[in-house]
Amino acid sequence: MDLALPPLMVSAGFLPTGSLLESLIYISNDVTSIEKLPFVQVKNVSTMIRRIKLLSSLFDEIQETNSPLPPSSILCLTELFSVIRRVKFLTQVCKEGSSLWNLMQTEFVSNQFHVIAKEMGRALDILPLSLLDVTADTREQVELLHKQAKKVELFVDPKEVQRREELLGVMAANNERNSKKKGLIDFGKVREILSFIGLGNPVDYDEEISKLEKEADKQAGTGGLIVVSNINNLISLVSLSKPMIFSGGTNEKLKLRSASFRRNHDHSSSSQSTIFSIPDEFRCPISLDLMRDPVIVASGHTYDRNSIAQWINSGHHTCPKSGQRLIHMALIPNYALKSLTQQWCEENNIPVTESVLSSSSDMGRSSSKRKLCEKVIDHISATKTASDAVKMTAEFLVGKLATGSPVIQRQAAYELRLLAKTGMDNRRLIAEAGAIPFLVTLLCSPDPRIQENAVTALLNLSILENNKVLIMSARAIDNIINVLQSGKTMEARENAAAAIYSLSMIDDYKVIIGASPRAIPALVGLLVEGTTAGKRDAATALFNLAIYNMNKASVVTAGAVPLLIEQLMDDRAGITDDALALLALLLGSSEGLEEIRKSRVLVPLLIDLLRFGSPKGKENSITLLLGLCKDGGEEVARRLLMNPRSIPSLQSLAADGSLKACRKADALLRLLNRCCSQARNPVG
Repeated sequence: MDLALPPLMVSAGFLPTGSLLESLIYISNDVTSIEKLPFVQVKNVSTMIRRIKLLSSLFDEIQETNSPLPPSSILCLTELFSVIRRVKFLTQVCKEGSSLWNLMQTEFVSNQFHVIAKEMGRALDILPLSLLDVTADTREQVELLHKQAKKVELFVDPKEVQRREELLGVMAANNERNSKKKGLIDFGKVREILSFIGLGNPVDYDEEISKLEKEADKQAGTGGLIVVSNINNLISLVSLSKPMIFSGGTNEKLKLRSASFRRNHDHSSSSQSTIFSIPDEFRCPISLDLMRDPVIVASGHTYDRNSIAQWINSGHHTCPKSGQRLIHMALIPNYALKSLTQQWCEENNIPVTESVLSSSSDMGRSSSKRKLCEKVIDHISATKTASDAVKMTAEFLVGKLATGSPVIQRQAAYELRLLAKTGMDNRRLIAEAGAIPFLVTLLCSPDPRIQENAVTALLNLSILENNKVLIMSARAIDNIINVLQSGKTMEARENAAAAIYSLSMIDDYKVIIGASPRAIPALVGLLVEGTTAGKRDAATALFNLAIYNMNKASVVTAGAVPLLIEQLMDDRAGITDDALALLALLLGSSEGLEEIRKSRVLVPLLIDLLRFGSPKGKENSITLLLGLCKDGGEEVARRLLMNPRSIPSLQSLAADGSLKACRKADALLRLLNRCCSQARNPVG
């Protein structure tokens, strides 16, 4: 009888037990020793710290016993190390990042905590607590934690949602056209909101501005134009609120006399003049005059719309203040500064042209009635002003794709890639601007970055259903397969695989893509050569194509089956669930069944996965075993019966598994029972 460790354990490359326990204790102490909790997400952070304290007691006790650990516990402890490390990172983001930005993303951050808590529960599913030498109290605490983690629900702090809504309302004050005090910002409310997230003095405001600036820099490479402009609006709000809030309730510091502005008072019989100095924050860097319609350019600097428009129209493509080359010419309204400028004008009786300071944007209108998406960006991009900006930007960038030098094309494709990453409206507007045919052409570019940006932009655009049709109509599939097969960077190849997955969501395109003699072999090749993410993209694309029965044979012929089994043997590959799902699907064809039956290592792997796999992995493992045992699979059935781990694992799943796993485990047990009966009572 083979009593060796399961293959998954041998190949996983885990740390030695002592080192793993020390690492767990160290990282747990790191998390639980946090003294000052963040003001945003305080409930989620404190709950997670409490859970890790309970686990920390378990780790300490295991180490103190100094007893050998059962091999089955190593997988669980490794999973818990990964979970706690993610808790540490997320807690640091909440504690050290911008509190204002975390408030704006409260649902998104809360969901991250929820996902981690569920993963903690899944890790504890495979903890062999009964085999560990721990006290009854510790065992009881861990069992309770396990039950709580299994039933954990998403928690979004309603107070944070309320404060975020109030903040959006403040920022949209300039657009409430029916208000008698249109344009006035309630700085008392601003102070109340910022105090809620821990900003209580000028130093706190300065630190928050610095954190927002760092966030804007970080998002510039991943979030695109709209998200950066939104962060800049927040920076403007905090920067310009600081002197208002900490000036003792007066604005005298903003009312220094000069010869910049004059106004005749209507209520006076004599022609009196009042003269004010414009605060530097309200001056346009070009004209040095009051910014009546402030806008943000690509560099992040703010100018008056008329001044910067004249600068750009005269042929300049750089930021006047920084000298930095502008990667696009879109002008994004600075809502916060516009509201503050209008308030300053009204307080100082300076006339303001209605059509100038009343933005045509509807940002913020009915914001309390609208459910915000993961990020505030989707909320803002839904407004007319943002849509107009995206449309103008897309048209400008498409022009650069068509006529620019390779350097310009590379930058334009990159900016379109970012713009298409956020929001369905963006994807629609980019397609309407005519970007798709030019991006398809650029897939053949000899420049690696142009190719990579073009295929990723097409991937992002393909998320919109109608864009799938446009991409296929542009005869993109051959070029995408070329990139998949021999792209100049691995990222380009992997994103080409993801694009094929996205396009194949439409049934007709499964047929078209599968009919290409190069598509499926190229995806199978990526199973060997790709990164973990690339292998997963390839496996999911192959799965999607194999839903169409005619493609199953092509996937098998391309050599996918032995490669998928090889991925199961290498736990570091990270695509166990995807590989199992694809194998289970291929089992439905005669070619797939024949090829899978050739493997001598698959059955022991599947038996191990019945115990250590994810819930989905267990379901697909049973599907494979059941399929292999049917229709002449007596040899597989005998191997299952001879393995001492198979029957207990199947009985456990039949009792406690998911509905699908329970049904299939029960069917497999009945089949094995019949095999036993036939072996005891042979016919004739």
